[in-house]
Amino acid sequence: MATSKAKKKRQKLVRAGHLNPEIKRSPFALLDLSSKQTKTKKGYLYSKKQKNHQEDDSFFVVFFKFSHFIHI
Repeated sequence: MATSKAKKKRQKLVRAGHLNPEIKRSPFALLDLSSKQTKTKKGYLYSKKQKNHQEDDSFFVVFFKFSHFIHI
């Protein structure tokens, strides 16, 4: 495979004593993110369980009003 112009330029700068920009590259740039798996049935059930909603997607909220008492 042929070397690209950008890589040739980087190699020339490294030979001249400059910093190689490949060193500053993020470690996530080289990861293959296409291998990410979809959730399993167990994963979907677990996330639904943690939401703690009812069948009609409603949820229960209680508001309390606290009175301030002065004890002497």
